[in-house]
Amino acid sequence: MNFSRTRRVDPVVDVTPLIDIIFQLVLFFMVSTTFVSAPGIEVDLPRSSSDTVLRDTDDLNVWVNSDGSVYVNEEPVDYVGLKAALSDAAKSNPSTLVVIKADKDVGHGRVVAVMDAARSRGLTQLAIATEVNADGEAESSP
Repeated sequence: MNFSRTRRVDPVVDVTPLIDIIFQLVLFFMVSTTFVSAPGIEVDLPRSSSDTVLRDTDDLNVWVNSDGSVYVNEEPVDYVGLKAALSDAAKSNPSTLVVIKADKDVGHGRVVAVMDAARSRGLTQLAIATEVNADGEAESSP
């Protein structure tokens, strides 16, 4: 009888392939992740399908014409009247949606002034109305 012990070879686990795979997964997720920076002014653009547009009766509609005139809920106002209307809307409901309907020839600065007046009164939900073409896409100009 042979009672001598044979020496077992300890199994060695090579972790190098495992580390390589984990490193490649980390690189994949880092490259595929997108980082979005928030714009300076938050604008909630209206969502619409080709035929259906949801409207709320509590919305505050502000029209800005190409000649510079401003209307709040179809009544002409000056800049002081606009501020007063925005303040009244903020007092009654701070989550009122302000829908800005500006002519396409209105300067960017005029629309930003209306948005700034709304935000300074605590109205943070802003939307810019657009017109939908017959093919269902929003009109855009270069």
